[in-house]
Amino acid sequence: MKNETPMLYTAVLYICAFILFLEWLYPVNVVGDVTNLTVFILFTLFCFLISMLEIKWWLSMALKGFGLVFIIHSLFLVYPFLSKPWVTQLFTEIGFNVNVLINQEWYELTPMFRSILFLILIWLMSYLLHYWFIVMKKIFLFVILTFIYLTVLDTFTAYDADTAIVRTFIFSFVALGITNFFKEIDREAIRFSWARNAPIWVIPIISVVLFSTLIGYAAPKFSPQWPDPVPFLRSAADGAGSSGGGAGIQKVGYGTNDSRLGGSFVQSYTPVFQASAKDDHYWRIESKDIYTGKGWERSSDLNFERQPSDEIDLNLARVETQEFQTSIDFQNRGSIDKMVYPYGISGVETDKNVDFMLDRQFGVIQAWQNGGNTDLDRFTITYDRPSYNVGKLRQAGEEDPAAIKERYTQLPESLPERVGELATQVTANTENRYDAAKTIESYFNQNGFVYRINNVPVPKENQDYVDQFLFESRAGYCDNFSTAMVVMLRTLDIPARWVKGFTAGTVVDQGESADAHDIYEVTNANAHSWVEVYFPEVGWVPFEPTQGFSNPAEFQADPASATPETDVEVPQTPEEQQEQVEKPEENAAAAANNDDGNSNFTVNWWYVLTGAAVLLLVAYVLYRTRFRWQSIYLHYKFKRHGDQRTYQEVYHHLLKVLAVKGLAKDEGQTLREYSRRIDSRYNTDEMGQLTAHYERILYRNNLDNNAADNLSQLWKNLIKRIMG
Repeated sequence: MKNETPMLYTAVLYICAFILFLEWLYPVNVVGDVTNLTVFILFTLFCFLISMLEIKWWLSMALKGFGLVFIIHSLFLVYPFLSKPWVTQLFTEIGFNVNVLINQEWYELTPMFRSILFLILIWLMSYLLHYWFIVMKKIFLFVILTFIYLTVLDTFTAYDADTAIVRTFIFSFVALGITNFFKEIDREAIRFSWARNAPIWVIPIISVVLFSTLIGYAAPKFSPQWPDPVPFLRSAADGAGSSGGGAGIQKVGYGTNDSRLGGSFVQSYTPVFQASAKDDHYWRIESKDIYTGKGWERSSDLNFERQPSDEIDLNLARVETQEFQTSIDFQNRGSIDKMVYPYGISGVETDKNVDFMLDRQFGVIQAWQNGGNTDLDRFTITYDRPSYNVGKLRQAGEEDPAAIKERYTQLPESLPERVGELATQVTANTENRYDAAKTIESYFNQNGFVYRINNVPVPKENQDYVDQFLFESRAGYCDNFSTAMVVMLRTLDIPARWVKGFTAGTVVDQGESADAHDIYEVTNANAHSWVEVYFPEVGWVPFEPTQGFSNPAEFQADPASATPETDVEVPQTPEEQQEQVEKPEENAAAAANNDDGNSNFTVNWWYVLTGAAVLLLVAYVLYRTRFRWQSIYLHYKFKRHGDQRTYQEVYHHLLKVLAVKGLAKDEGQTLREYSRRIDSRYNTDEMGQLTAHYERILYRNNLDNNAADNLSQLWKNLIKRIMG
């Protein structure tokens, strides 16, 4: 097809196609949650450049595939390129997401897999635009779709498409002018080269487009005929679920407003920070003390005290400790304006000249500079990791300080009585505060509760958040479990508070020796909430009620203490006991599934994914080369048989190849006129000879058998010319 359109104008068409496709990408940065759009734009430019250079299909496929893998490696994978851990991480991630797709759990798709799908879409679009703009020269539908896409986004989202529509008008009409000009040249069979190569004819097209753009921009316009719907949509989204039972969709990560909890969220694995630590532990940020029936608030504003950097005086508990250090490197703070720290923090080292401010009541630590809060991206924390003695906790007693008792047993008057009745029933067989806390902590793992991030209901206007979770949905995530435990403890007059921060994260680089530090990566998906319970003469002790999570705090067993934790029995309601009696097979199956976990997942999906990838690759190669192997097969068939029926088949195949290459026969055009047009295009008389023998078959019903070999060679030569 190099002779079909001069290279200069082919390049102009590619540029127009590239700019029009960018108009589809730009809104993603506003409407979606894409933080690295530049990477996708560069990949788009890379794909269009390869298509414009008309590189062989197999080399083009290899280059684009390598570009896709390189981008995914740079954005998401932490191991050396093509190393064994790298391959394992990649295929495990893909296998997990394929399983999610099969189960139709769309919100569980990871950012890496979403990026892979987006890059594949860009890859396919670069091929389709090459086909529409260069081969077929039929771009009007794509132009119309682009205008519709931009106007819809401009009307119903926050994206401002005014400039985008002007750009689209200019480049789409330039492309339409070029494609239609060459269609007319082909239709009229213009042979002189100056009409193709002289740039003089482009000037009227550009002049008309620019003049039309100027007139359209300067001309008076009607004012909007209806109110802007964007403010309404935003306000509706902000209040989603406030008056009904619908589940609003949130983005996972650390947030500052906890006054209305509930609803589903979209998982996000965007890195927040990396930490070098000796062992895993939770990263604390703050606590909240007022439960409103809908969520959590602070009872007072933050009251900071200046702290020396080497003496952060936040002693949550008076227990045995062991000194450690951890280094933190932030990558994406988001809304976090406070420091993250492990339990037992005692000092901070940083290369900045800052003051450290501590609010003891809520456990908030901030770095201040010039009288205001500042963000520290890198710092080292010294901490005394606490170790809690179970025996001492069981013997801690019930005499709480008055201030602690008043503040941390607060409950709203609207709390349904059945919440307290359930807490009393669950802890009926316990004799001390520790066993009561452990019993409620384990209650959620034994009584039909489910950890779930989608299809999580929002409480109705007159419904309590904890009551709805305990007695209706029994499904939710950390906020549901932790809030329910705090409220249940408070109904028993046990001081408890709600704590926010991050879980330990994932080890991305393991230390080479037993004493070396591991590197943990903490992402938005690690944002978490848990519970702290107050014990007289000990202090605040963390508990983890969320199903599927384990408390990373260190507890020392005391053989001389009361009944072991595992012996604490959690009573069940009569309805739950009856349900277990009626469904023994289902309970046994569920237990078996829990025991198995994901043990078969990796092996099964590894083979399924590999097989699917191979099949897709084979199917793609066969599709891209279909005309080549069909031509080889038909050439062999005609040489072997040389009959009239086979010749008609190979001639029809030739017409199909010409149509795919943009040289289809026009309506009303005779075969002889069409053959002259093709011969003129390729400077040959082969099409005319093949057409003459084809007409002889149609009108005389015979074929010169002596000419079969010559026809076979003519057909083969012409096919090679057409397919390049």
